[in-house]
Amino acid sequence: MERLLARLERRFGRHALENLPLFVVGGMAVVFVLGMMKPEFEGWLVLDIHKVLHGQVWRLFTYLFIPESRSPIWVFFVLYWSWMIGKNLEEQWGPFRLNVYYLLGMLGTTIAAVITGAAVGNTWLNLSMLFAFATVFPDYEIRLFLLLPIRMKWVGLLSALGVAFAFAFESWSGRAAILAATGNYFLFFGGHLVALVRDRNLAVRQRARRASDGTFTAAPPRPAGRVCAVCQVSQDEGADIRVCTCPKCRPSRNLCLAHARSH
Repeated sequence: MERLLARLERRFGRHALENLPLFVVGGMAVVFVLGMMKPEFEGWLVLDIHKVLHGQVWRLFTYLFIPESRSPIWVFFVLYWSWMIGKNLEEQWGPFRLNVYYLLGMLGTTIAAVITGAAVGNTWLNLSMLFAFATVFPDYEIRLFLLLPIRMKWVGLLSALGVAFAFAFESWSGRAAILAATGNYFLFFGGHLVALVRDRNLAVRQRARRASDGTFTAAPPRPAGRVCAVCQVSQDEGADIRVCTCPKCRPSRNLCLAHARSH
């Protein structure tokens, strides 16, 4: 997949749409305002294949702009969340790869609508964006309910468990729709997931072999207190460790007093 993307980017990269997340989030904001004024407005935007076949072809695109919340309070967080995920992915991948990922998600969502015959929104597409973000930035921390710090890998795992639960209780057409709508994630990260499982199994076998040979040595105990990220001195050794949250250390980093003053 990487070779194919590199080849396509060299040929078509100049045609990529930059700031795609900004366009999508801006469209969501406009649709939210119009939906507040005319609640039935969103019904004209959902992806309904039967109506597409009868001439309402705009539905192939307008479902992208339906916000997942109708609450004036929560819509701000939905819009910020969508923009944050998309913007970080665009900075990491570049506009072309994000465009390809998003277009594949759109194609999968359209296939899901064809399989189920039901009107669908952008839920699966947005979920695939979340999975990509959690895979690319597993240690990125967010504040759950603005209070509890949680890393994106756990958010992605919990979301994946929810999808697995839905998959288990869906009909066969529903299961096919889930796979089609999240196919962009597996196309981009299938090799990565296979490598993770292979490396994990290899590590387990190596530990078992060392243990059976009597060569296994336990890892040294980790310090209980904070450890400086630069010089590795710890609170257990009497060091004064500070938690730095400046732009250089965002979201946070532990530093001893000397490095906190000089970094």
